Formats: sequence, C-alpha cells, structure tokens
Amino acid sequence: MSDLLRAPAEIKYAEELDWLESIDDHPKPFSWRLSPKMVRLFVLGSERADGLDREVAQKWFGDRSFVERSIVTLASDRGLLLIGDPGTGKSWLAELLAAAISRNSTQVVQGTAGTTEDHIKYSWNVSMVIAKGQSRASMIPSPIMTAMETGTIGRFEELTRSTSDVQDALISILSEKYISVPELDGADGENIVFAKPGFSVIATANSRDRGVNDLSSALKRRFNFVRIPVVTNKKSEAEIVRFRTEELLRRHRIELDVPPTLLDVLLRSFADLRASAAAAGSDDEKLESALSTAEQIGVLEDSILHGNFFGERTLTARTLAASLVGTLARREPEDLAILNKYLHGVVEPRGKEEGGAWLEFLEGGREAIAKLA
Repeated sequence: MSDLLRAPAEIKYAEELDWLESIDDHPKPFSWRLSPKMVRLFVLGSERADGLDREVAQKWFGDRSFVERSIVTLASDRGLLLIGDPGTGKSWLAELLAAAISRNSTQVVQGTAGTTEDHIKYSWNVSMVIAKGQSRASMIPSPIMTAMETGTIGRFEELTRSTSDVQDALISILSEKYISVPELDGADGENIVFAKPGFSVIATANSRDRGVNDLSSALKRRFNFVRIPVVTNKKSEAEIVRFRTEELLRRHRIELDVPPTLLDVLLRSFADLRASAAAAGSDDEKLESALSTAEQIGVLEDSILHGNFFGERTLTARTLAASLVGTLARREPEDLAILNKYLHGVVEPRGKEEGGAWLEFLEGGREAIAKLA
C-alpha cells in the first residue's frame, strides 16, 4: 500500500502470501496460514528446484539453518529468542516469520526500562470501568494476550531491555499458556485467558545489552536460542545492501543505479573498520558503532538521498564518505580520531594504488572530519 510509510510484511507481500497459501498442500501446524516449507520459501526465496510457476524473492539473507531452526521452534511449545548484534536482521526475520505464519506481525511489545506487566498482560479502559465496572469488555488486552486468544504469533522486541518483573511475568505466560485476571469473577472462567493452539512468542535481544537486564535461567529455559551473527561474507552483504537500497529507491521514486565500484568501496570500508575494531586493545580504540549491515544500508541511503535532493542526482564517492563519517562518528573526539587514522593509514595508500573512487572517497572523508572536528 503506497499510502503507508512502512507497510508491515503481511501487507507489503500480501499478494505473494495469498498465492503461496493457494498452492500450499503441505501439512500445517495448528492455525498456521502456511506450512513450514512454505514459510521457509517465503523468507529465503524460491529456487529452480522448487518448480514454482513464479519466482519468490529472497527477503532475509543469512544461514538457511537459522530460519529452519526458528520455524521448528515456533511449531513446538517453546518461545523463540533471536539474539545477536545490532543490525543483524533479527527484527526483520521475526516480522517475516510472524507474517508468514499468522498474517499479522504487528502484535509487538517493545522492551524498555518503562515496560510494565500491563504491556504484556492487560490494562483497563478507565471510562468503561467507571461506567459499567470491570469486565472483559472493559479490559484492554496486550499484544501478547491478543496473540494468545487468536492462536497467533506475538513479538517481544529487545527483551533484555525490560525489567526482571516483566521478564518474570513472561515466564508464566510461556509456561502455563494462560493469563489470570483476578479482578474478574471466576464464574464461567472469565478470569482466565487461555492460549489457543498456534500461539508462540518471538523475542529479540541485543547481545551488546548483556548485563542490562540479564535473562534469568528460568526464562532462558522457555526459549530456544537462535544466534544471528554479523554478516561478514562480502557477497551476502552486497545482496542485503542492494535489496534494502532498491526498496528505498522505489519508495522515493528515485531512478538511480548504484555503481558497483562505489558499493565495493562501502563494503571494503566496513570490512576494514571491523578488522581494526577486532584488533583494538581497548574500547577507546574502537568505533562506538557496531558496524552492522544495517548501518551500511543507512550510509548508502543517506548518501543517495543527499545526492538526489542537494546534488547532481547521482551517487559519488565524496558523498558516500561524508555519509560514512556522519553516521559512524558518534563520540567526539574518539571516533573522529579513529576514522581519521583509517583514512590516512588505509584509504590514502589504497587511493595511490588503485586511484579512481578511492581518491575521491579520501577527500570526501577528510572534508567531513574537518567540519566535525
């Protein structure tokens, strides 16, 4: 739908999901809209061996086994916890899985320090309670409770950002598969909301948040862990960046081809900076950025939009360098010093050797650092 800033996956790929459902003759667990095989195909895309009448585009780029383990977990009675560094595609994978299984990926709780039990259980419509008293009609179910009642997938983003009280409440939901509502009369079972078959929870956690609100051993036992690593394969990373960038260009109706040489400059720059971070002896010698694929996409998007709105409607190495510095320089002067060292120690010699885009990238980076310093 073009009138939405960001359509959820079930709307964005509605026509494709309808088609997959129409040809799906494989067994489906519970109330799933697609079978496990079709869920995997929707996420990872089709291959010639699948023998389909149309191509299904790949939407998540990563190891096939991660997707398969995730699907198998959701078909069991355990929750799924996707854990990894920022920008590794955990939330996107969770959204795709929920869209394919339940055709609803919007039953989401965002974990923060301010998240309370009400956010994962229920709250009350105060006006209705004053007028008619507490009843199921005056109760406001959380996204997780709604998922329980409908037998669908609920999502919990940034689980380790929420407090131990909230995590303890989730243990009960995952274990008992019901929520008690003590404010209601127990007659006719109105004071208990039971989960229907098909209900499960996909949670995500940032591995860099370890120590913020560590998960208890009891909660860990309720989840199957799937660790999503940072994409380091250059080919896979290039595919992810192209996929996301093409979406941006379509949304803004921008007609622009990203030159392969500039995409290579971006990929190699991030690879260099990751190698430097891995070899650093202390945090002060590392960029604060996680140098994730998502940040690469952000750098490329920023430079494309800047060139389209304020430049010559083209992507240049100079604009790319300015976007990279602007995105990654979060601490001053530490990050600026690290980027300056990279430009002089790596980009400058490479520019002398290879010339072309690297020389322009060097000049653009120097200018950006000089403006921020």
